[in-house]
Amino acid sequence: MFLAVDIGNTNITLGVWEKDTLHGPWRITTKTPRTSDEFGMVVKSILELNGVDTRELVNIIVASVVPNIMHSFNRALEKYFGIAPIVVGPGTKTGLAIKAENPKEVGADRIVDAVAAFEQYGGPVIVIDFGTATTYDVVSDKCEFIAAVTSPGIQISADALWSRAAQLPNIAIKKPKSILARNTITSMQAGLVYGYIGQVEYIVNKIKEELNNPNMKVVATGGLGSIIFPETDVIDEYDMMLTIKGLKYIYEKNI
Repeated sequence: MFLAVDIGNTNITLGVWEKDTLHGPWRITTKTPRTSDEFGMVVKSILELNGVDTRELVNIIVASVVPNIMHSFNRALEKYFGIAPIVVGPGTKTGLAIKAENPKEVGADRIVDAVAAFEQYGGPVIVIDFGTATTYDVVSDKCEFIAAVTSPGIQISADALWSRAAQLPNIAIKKPKSILARNTITSMQAGLVYGYIGQVEYIVNKIKEELNNPNMKVVATGGLGSIIFPETDVIDEYDMMLTIKGLKYIYEKNI
């Protein structure tokens, strides 16, 4: 049994793998400053309150895009679980060849998602992660990371809209019944959601066009992807657990 940890810009996601059974996921806020003791107590409490016997954990694997908390977080794992984690990065066996101009610039989350999508669905595949940023990553049929697109996430777009325009309110992100909005809130929701659907469809179709491969599989993950996925036919699969699954595949390559 091992713990898989995905440290994103907004949330830290925890999942415990017991052979092929996933316990969780559970989430804590990334942006709250914490000491190693606070991290240790929070993680240990969440697992134990959900029935996980932490004494049975044999290892921990971590993928992080937030380097400034890693010292405290890794110290917490060593102190409260007695385990030095596997941290996805240079030297970690992933099975994915990074063909970017600077492979070190490719975030651990993108690597993990690419591995999971290739292992689960094969290649070539476009992997979309609707996170703080929305990322589009292209994996070849040889498990090569060959191209990427990055755009502002839906929440970032919403935050920019209300914070930079004095008369516009902070709104919930959801699809209104019609794009023909009749008030300020639904007009903003229409612009955000329908506009984002249009962005996704254009970028996916443009990638397929430039690669001359109209039949590429498209797999999406990330919380806000649940709003976009039902509204477009360019996404073939939506898998909320893609990153946690990817951590399992990478863990199995490194033990």
